Amino acid sequence: MAKEVEKKVMIAIDESEYSYYALMWVLDNLKESLQKTSLVVFMAQPPPRNSYTFAAALGSARLYSPVLTPPDFNNSVKENNKKLALAFLEKAKEICASRGVSAEIITEEGDPKSAICNVVQKLNISMLVLGERGLGKIKRALLGSVSNYCVQYAKCPVLVVKKP
Repeated sequence: MAKEVEKKVMIAIDESEYSYYALMWVLDNLKESLQKTSLVVFMAQPPPRNSYTFAAALGSARLYSPVLTPPDFNNSVKENNKKLALAFLEKAKEICASRGVSAEIITEEGDPKSAICNVVQKLNISMLVLGERGLGKIKRALLGSVSNYCVQYAKCPVLVVKKP
C-alpha cells in the first residue's frame, strides 16, 4: 500500500493589502481543508543592492552619484530585511492562530518570484496561494508580475486571489 504524502498549502505574502486579503480569504474559505493539511506562510526578503545613488546639491544643480556599499552596510540591510520579514510572518501566524489554524513561517532572501518557486519545490508544496496586486497591463509588462511568474513556473497548482 502506498504511503500518503502530507499535503501542504503555502501562501506567499508581502506587506501589501492584497496579501492580507489573500491570507484572510484562505482562512475563511479553506479553513476546513487546512485542518487536514499544513499551512506554510512565506515571505521573501529582497536582497540588498550593491550600490545606492545619492543626490548632492550643487547650487541649483544636482549631482547624482552611485556609491558602492561597504560589506557592513549590506549586512545591516540583510539583518533589517530579515527582522522585518519575520515581524510580518509572526503577525500572519498570530492571525492564523486567532482563526484556529496553525501555520509554519518561512522566509528566504532573494527575488520574490524565484524564491517562492524554489520554496514550493523544496518543501513539496501541494498548492500555492498568492494575492494579486492589480497592476495594470503596462506596469505588469514592464515590471513583471510575481503571480504570473508563479503560475508559469511553480511546480504545483497556483491560486491567485483577486481583491474585489
